[in-house]
Amino acid sequence: MMTETSRRASELQRQSAPIDAGVRIGHVHLKVADLERALEFYCGVLGFQLMQRYGTEAAFVSAGGYHHHIGLNTWESRGGPPPPPGTTGLFHLAIVYPSRAALADALRRLLAADIALTGASDHGVSEALYLNDPDGNGLELYRDRPEAEWPRAADGTLQMFTRRMDLQDLLAT
Repeated sequence: MMTETSRRASELQRQSAPIDAGVRIGHVHLKVADLERALEFYCGVLGFQLMQRYGTEAAFVSAGGYHHHIGLNTWESRGGPPPPPGTTGLFHLAIVYPSRAALADALRRLLAADIALTGASDHGVSEALYLNDPDGNGLELYRDRPEAEWPRAADGTLQMFTRRMDLQDLLAT
C-alpha cells in the first residue's frame, strides 16, 4: 500500500529531471568518542593518510592524497557511547577498493589487527566485508565487479543478490 508521502515522492520524481549522472558522494564526517583511537583504526589499521588535524577535536584522512574522504570529529561526541540499536542514523559507510587484490589486502590488515567482521557478502555486482569501527559505526569495505560481469535477467534488468563470500578465496588473491 502506497502512503501519501510515497505518492508525493513518486509524482515529484515523474515531474522532475533525473539528477545529473556526474553527481557523487564526496566525503563523510563521523562523530567519534576518542579521536586518537579513531585515527589508530582508520590510519593504523585501514591505512588512510592523515591529511590535517584540528587540535584534539577533529582530523581529516584520505586515500591517495585527496583533501579528505573521512572527517573524524569529537565536536558533539567526545567520550560518548555509540548510538543504541533501533535508532536512526548512519547504517554504514562504504569504502570502495579499486581491485580484488586491494580488498584482500584490507582483509589481511583486519585479520592482523584482530578486528572481527560482522559479515562478508558477494552481491553479484560487488564483494563486501562488513565490520564496525571502534565507535560502532558500520563500515562496508568492497570492490565493484566490472559492469560486464553484473548479473542480469534476460530483459537486462540488474539481478543483485546476497551470498556468503569465500574469504579464503579472497585471501588467495
